[in-house]
Amino acid sequence: MFIKELSLSEFNTFAQNNIIGNFYQSINYAMLKAEEGYEYEYIGLVDNLEIIGAALILYKKLGNTYYGYSPRGFLIDYSNAYLLETFTNLIKDYYKKKNFAFIKINPEIAIGKLIKDTLNFEYNENYNVINNLTRCGYKKLKSNLYFEALLPRINAIVNLEELDTSKFSKNTRNKIKKGIRKGLVLESADQSKIGILASFLKDNLNKDTYFYNDLYNVFNKTNDVDYFLVKVNYKDYLINSQNYYNYELNKNSHLNDKMLTKVSSNIINAKMNSDKALLSYKNDIAEASKYLNENIDTYVAGAMVIKYDNRITIQISGFDRELKRYSANYFLYFAILAHYRGQYKYADLNGITADFDKSSPYYGLNRFKLGFNPDVYEYIGEFDLVINENSYNHLLKSGILAKELNK
Repeated sequence: MFIKELSLSEFNTFAQNNIIGNFYQSINYAMLKAEEGYEYEYIGLVDNLEIIGAALILYKKLGNTYYGYSPRGFLIDYSNAYLLETFTNLIKDYYKKKNFAFIKINPEIAIGKLIKDTLNFEYNENYNVINNLTRCGYKKLKSNLYFEALLPRINAIVNLEELDTSKFSKNTRNKIKKGIRKGLVLESADQSKIGILASFLKDNLNKDTYFYNDLYNVFNKTNDVDYFLVKVNYKDYLINSQNYYNYELNKNSHLNDKMLTKVSSNIINAKMNSDKALLSYKNDIAEASKYLNENIDTYVAGAMVIKYDNRITIQISGFDRELKRYSANYFLYFAILAHYRGQYKYADLNGITADFDKSSPYYGLNRFKLGFNPDVYEYIGEFDLVINENSYNHLLKSGILAKELNK
């Protein structure tokens, strides 16, 4: 067996047929990271002229040495201890000659699945891969509680073939209905409107419009990205609001009649809630009428979706927090799931955190994504394969590496 640099064609053929192939191990992702200053190459493990393992290796120079990063890990059978050891030793020899300090990996290997009733993870045989990696000299990094790692460790994935909105949480169903009532529609957008999504994310991500343009441009070359915006259709909003108002008005009148013959706490509470609903629908009618007459386009949410093999990933999403009363983020995710149902098997809602306590700063994010009844998987986490111990320790102790990875 030996390591060789692969052509793009050789790598793509192998990656697209590999069981753990993913868009992070693709030419598109390599080109995106090149915009952030990374160089890249494709390497393969060859046995009897057959490629049996491969990897995209991103790399950067830090001081007098290099560090490498294989996003979502090498494409190899990690459960095969002999193959992993052979591949690892050959990679260390290969990159030692290139003056690498280490290579970071974070394989997309699910070692556990969340039990929704208890919010605890049930682990599987893939957990043994941790032992295989540590025996081969990989350093297991601390499992992140939130989003301290380069990629999420906990991901929420919806099986689109089994999509059933009745299994969404009650809160999620109500929010979706609210969005529909307010006239929200999903619009397939083009690059000219990327600034709208960027405006939703300016306070959440340390990215600018150029980053979103790069992401779109790179993946759009192979038609592997879709860009969506959620827009308010004020005509539908007005019609829906008038219908809800008329319905509530009849209900309110009926409650008034009841109060003339019988007064109870239940009837009083129902009347008070109906009064509030009438006021809300009246305000909605006024708002919808105003913007319909002014012919104003209002966008309230957006997302970029990456397509790879049988899975779509909601890679970036955001909504206008000043208009959160529209529940646009709930409608956005629901509409995306409905859009891809029948075209793809899985929808990756992307990362959540490992902290499910209500005191968590990410409790709202977890609650939002869990409301769509996804399967939640814990991946194996981050490992560093040390190539040069002295150089690696220097990068750690000097703070140079932390500064680089925390950009």
